[in-house]
Amino acid sequence: MHDFIGIGLGPFNLGLACLADPVDGLDGTFLERKASVDWHPGMLIEGTTMQVPFMADLVTLADPTSPHSFLNYLKEQGRIYPFYIRESFFQLRSEFQDYLRWAAGRLGNLHFERDVVAVEWDGGQGLYAVRSTGPEGERVDFAPRLVLGTGTPPWVPPACRALEGETVCHASSYLEYRDRLRRCGSVTVVGSGQSAAEIYRDLLDGLEPGGYRLNWVTRSPRFFPLEYTKLTLEMTSPDYVDYFNALPSPKRDELNDAHKGLYKGINAELINEIYDLLYRKRFEHGEVATRLFTNCTVDKARTGDGFTLGIRQHEQDRDFELRTEGLVLATGYSSKPPAFLDGIRDRLRFDATGRLHARRDYSVDAAGAGEVFVQNAELSTHGFVTPDLGMAAYRNSWIIRAMTGREVYPIERRIAFQEFTAPEETA
Repeated sequence: MHDFIGIGLGPFNLGLACLADPVDGLDGTFLERKASVDWHPGMLIEGTTMQVPFMADLVTLADPTSPHSFLNYLKEQGRIYPFYIRESFFQLRSEFQDYLRWAAGRLGNLHFERDVVAVEWDGGQGLYAVRSTGPEGERVDFAPRLVLGTGTPPWVPPACRALEGETVCHASSYLEYRDRLRRCGSVTVVGSGQSAAEIYRDLLDGLEPGGYRLNWVTRSPRFFPLEYTKLTLEMTSPDYVDYFNALPSPKRDELNDAHKGLYKGINAELINEIYDLLYRKRFEHGEVATRLFTNCTVDKARTGDGFTLGIRQHEQDRDFELRTEGLVLATGYSSKPPAFLDGIRDRLRFDATGRLHARRDYSVDAAGAGEVFVQNAELSTHGFVTPDLGMAAYRNSWIIRAMTGREVYPIERRIAFQEFTAPEETA
């Protein structure tokens, strides 16, 4: 019996565990199917850094004094001065993974290798029953509240879902496949965001004369940079979430499509690094065995002597085929309710398109009683800040307030210089 059960232990629910840890009278337990915290292991490419500053850790933006902070991790590891001298706000991605595991090791209510298979409502007790399996057998945990932090599963384009083989993978598994890909005669990366660019950069670095041919295919009209100017960053704020959440659903969907450059672009430094590497390789070795295709969508694919991709250049309305032995689909992630929620679907709130419909306080229970909360499943209601690590502590402060009935961590109401809503008075 617990006050709440967290399902999944990515950074968002792990941050909730850290922030809930010192709160008297709030007993939570967390269930994770993996053996440890394992954050995007397929993308821990050597030398890659985070895209958000180190202050976007598990706790700092809610509680700078928390012992679970990234700075305390550095201090305990004896690395706080080297990090200070390094003079970069952006920690190594592998360093962030190590920090998450360090934080998890400080808590006693995290249960790994527990695969949640069903959630049911026990009306007699007014509790959710969460059934999980693991090496120790089956167990059932009970709580009046749930926090869903199961992450977003990899999304594969419909044309590629039937492809099979040892040289085709989603970006989430890239490192597992990298050696096999590099032994191919040709490799194609499909995608337009940061993951696609990092994988292309990694494969380009290993491209030598006489080696594999390397292609990069994106449906975007250009390899666009992540927008990272300061007034734009004010949109990752409580002010903008309030504004966005109050808009009609069709307008929110329209804005989410328009906002892709705010969170799905490529770090500008990486774009320049790729160009410089291409320039150097061409100077040193002559023509580089690589091709970059923009405005191109993969709408057909078949297996046979590698893979044959049917591609449409949608500005010219022309089709062509691209043959490749290796294929990496850096095509992002989807958001859909996990199957274990089927037993309580009637207690959850969905919109007309079948998406979980979160309230401003991140709850999705149909009764509006603050029973079920979501982490990173509220893009349609809260906007592009949903997957942003920098807003995770803010969201967890809301969830803790909803569960305790008090503001344990101060919640900022307004931080932006700009105004997103029209003024009531004459301007």
